[in-house]
Amino acid sequence: MRKNDVIELAITGTTAEGSGVGRHEGMAVFVPGGAEGDLLRVRIVKVLKNLAYGRLEKILRPSPDRVKIDCPAFPRCGGCVFRYIGYEAEKRIKRQRVADALRRIGGFSIEPRDLLCAPDTSAPRTGYRNKAQYPVGAVEGVTGTRAARLNPEHSLSIGFYAPRSHRIVDCRNCRLQPPEFTAALPAIEQWAAETGVSIYDERTGKGLLRHIYLRKAFATGQVMAALVINGDGVPAPDRLVELLRQAVGEALVSVQLNHNREDTNVVLGKTCTVLFGADHLEDILCGLRFRISPLSFYQVNRDMAEKLYKKAAEYAEPEGKILLDMYCGAGTIGLSMAGQAKQVIGVEVVSAAVEDAERNARLNGIFNARFLCADAAEAARQLAAEGIRPDVILVDPPRKGCSPDLLQLIGETFRPERVVYVSCDPATLARDCKQLAAVGYRLVEATPADLFPGTAHVETVCLLQSESL
Repeated sequence: MRKNDVIELAITGTTAEGSGVGRHEGMAVFVPGGAEGDLLRVRIVKVLKNLAYGRLEKILRPSPDRVKIDCPAFPRCGGCVFRYIGYEAEKRIKRQRVADALRRIGGFSIEPRDLLCAPDTSAPRTGYRNKAQYPVGAVEGVTGTRAARLNPEHSLSIGFYAPRSHRIVDCRNCRLQPPEFTAALPAIEQWAAETGVSIYDERTGKGLLRHIYLRKAFATGQVMAALVINGDGVPAPDRLVELLRQAVGEALVSVQLNHNREDTNVVLGKTCTVLFGADHLEDILCGLRFRISPLSFYQVNRDMAEKLYKKAAEYAEPEGKILLDMYCGAGTIGLSMAGQAKQVIGVEVVSAAVEDAERNARLNGIFNARFLCADAAEAARQLAAEGIRPDVILVDPPRKGCSPDLLQLIGETFRPERVVYVSCDPATLARDCKQLAAVGYRLVEATPADLFPGTAHVETVCLLQSESL
């Protein structure tokens, strides 16, 4: 098989990134947009030693899973990958992805439980996200007041990055975002056109406006708008606030600037300045009120977060126990169990999130929780030196998973009865569970949860128990 060959390919599976996969002449061929059950005409675009990549040219026989695409930005946008198949097929793929990772990477024979999914399965891939980060690009030759006179709706490129690139696909009405976000974007663009604010250029590191950052608290309806800027301030901040308040209405409770002067792909900087209203939102989750600042980690799908946390509490059995909550963010998951636990200790490396967690504890009248601002492994060593021996350890790490040092400390120093592992990446979850198994923990159960319908992402919560019990 060579580049530019045109082949017929039956799609028999789906990759972790959402591409279809089939076999031709004994070689795996990966095709974006392929659905299991398709028969496709595919043009080969890249051939490696043991695999190849193809481009879909024609659907010869469609999969029964295929549905009408409901987003004009698909598939150019890098957000959703499953908008061309039905939700039942997406659920099946995600559960299988977790099962495959646990078996192939972790060496476990356990079958995951059924996928936890949205209460409303009639529209699971619509309007669930409570946070959006829109990169901003300049439209060549259209800037400043000239843009305002010509067409302010097209003076900037605002949307999301195309797959595996930093090319912005213009998308003002994302199907995953709430209507308040769609309303806020034209207001910000009008302000940008009126002021002629410079747009950040990744190639040169120059320009002021980098990203538009929006958050919504679904239970309270509160909305936050922030501009990520490469500097100290913006022109006409009062005009920006005025336009946003007109567009979003009373739901808008915070307008901020986030300062990011670094040459980095990380969206947010470490400091913020309030232009209007409060420096945070308040949301209600698991019956508790939570304060959320721009830098706080907070699950983007509130309804599904409640389901996930309920399952984590079921696994933790926190009644009367000391619970150590690693990577705690704004404290949501640990505080949701504080009413049952003897003590909750939260650990988070982001200082603003720790401040939110402490405020959230006070806000809810919770006095059996303490929080440490430190790297997870460093905090574990500190707590061990204090003589703390948690009965349950809950970890909810970023995509890269836990460090080997932390897993070693959990298994050999703390030796809790239970470890509850919440993961956003099945591969690193399986890897880390394998290391915990090596230090005496048995994987009892795994439950996948769909917090990101339409996308390739899947969360999983696992229960591991000490073999000594």
